[in-house]
Amino acid sequence: MNTMTTLSGGLLAVLVLYQIGGRFPTLPPILRALLAGLLPLLAYFLLIVGRWPGLDVVAMHISVFLAAGLVLFAVTQFRRRSAGRMHWAPKLLIAFFMGLVVINGSLLYIASNGLPGELGRWWLGSDGGAVHSGFSGVVEHGQSAAKAVSSELSQTHRESELGWQVEVGGLHGSDSSRAIEVRVRDRTGLPVERLDAEVRLLRPGATQASHTVALDTLGAGVYGGMLALPAGGRWLVEVRLLRDRALQYQQTQELAAP
Repeated sequence: MNTMTTLSGGLLAVLVLYQIGGRFPTLPPILRALLAGLLPLLAYFLLIVGRWPGLDVVAMHISVFLAAGLVLFAVTQFRRRSAGRMHWAPKLLIAFFMGLVVINGSLLYIASNGLPGELGRWWLGSDGGAVHSGFSGVVEHGQSAAKAVSSELSQTHRESELGWQVEVGGLHGSDSSRAIEVRVRDRTGLPVERLDAEVRLLRPGATQASHTVALDTLGAGVYGGMLALPAGGRWLVEVRLLRDRALQYQQTQELAAP
């Protein structure tokens, strides 16, 4: 389910429930606003069972739905106190929360999908080359950073000594589930067998994989499996080849999912 769809549908549900609550005179206005915000939020929680979208997305739904109910309550109270034209204060309050929703939605879209191409080229000042808006994170300048660099250099040296030729197919496509095939040959062109192959999915800047798929042996030097993308946006795909549980080869590619 798309985030913008659930947000817009939930806001519509808040408005409808608030209007329905107005038909019950005995219902206190503040309770009417809370119910209008909590019921769509409860429905959203039931919708994401087994499909966790991330804490940032859930927090945005909580804030937007509850804020919408409270804004409707504030507007109703102002209209009751001042008959006729609406005061500038509730108008300012509505504009503030609408702007907050637009800004949060834009930031959430950029965090999941990156900057749109045209906007990225204008904002980042590209001269016709590729624009990458993924943030690699902050690395501490200390002993741990030195160990990470040393480990990366050691891995690069091992891969150059192996001289393996690795071909990865099936990553690029438009489906959320893709058939991945990895072909491994040594420097002489012979297939490399008895490997444990896996594919890991990470968000740009993340240090831990959010999804790992073990690849089956399909033939001599051929490993494959189905990779299901848990969500849209930009992903880093790590192809890892191990032997006796020791990492022998690693290749990272960027993948954009609809």
